[in-house]
Amino acid sequence: MNCVIVQQWVSVDGFLAGPNGERDVFAAVQDFSASEAHNMALLKSVDEVLLGRRTYESFAAFWPTATGEPMAQQVNTLSKTVCSTTLTEAPWGSHPPARIVADAVEHVRSRREQRYRTIVWGSASVMRALFAAGEVDQLELFVAPIALGDGTPLLERGGPPLPLRLRETETWPAGVVRIRYTT
Repeated sequence: MNCVIVQQWVSVDGFLAGPNGERDVFAAVQDFSASEAHNMALLKSVDEVLLGRRTYESFAAFWPTATGEPMAQQVNTLSKTVCSTTLTEAPWGSHPPARIVADAVEHVRSRREQRYRTIVWGSASVMRALFAAGEVDQLELFVAPIALGDGTPLLERGGPPLPLRLRETETWPAGVVRIRYTT
């Protein structure tokens, strides 16, 4: 079954990052073992990771040399696609480079007829474009135990309602809650 899964870390008040892009959402989490175990299992059924340019640059600087990380082998060998109009290449260390597409919505739509599972990590602009186009099947939130008060919201303010159906919840160590919805 074709499926596009958007996965985001958020604060309890719905922010991806602080007002100046601070990554306090991650700083609030002391134990990532549950999210790593969850993603290691999930990635076994995923065909590609879809990233925006900024998330790609952050990931490409970390994952190819992250030999001590439990997820490194899976992340490094999984097919990656980067949505960018400025990149001309997307190397991934000694692993195969990421594919570059200009339009995330067009890319996802081109695969709808295939049995293809895509996960979108981070990449707020890609996520928002896919939501606006109705191309997201599941939204999975990892809610960190922090209220930021202001910053980058999960979805842009003033957008249309996004009807969701709760599918699963799970409480992890250190106060993280995983919530999965279908759209």
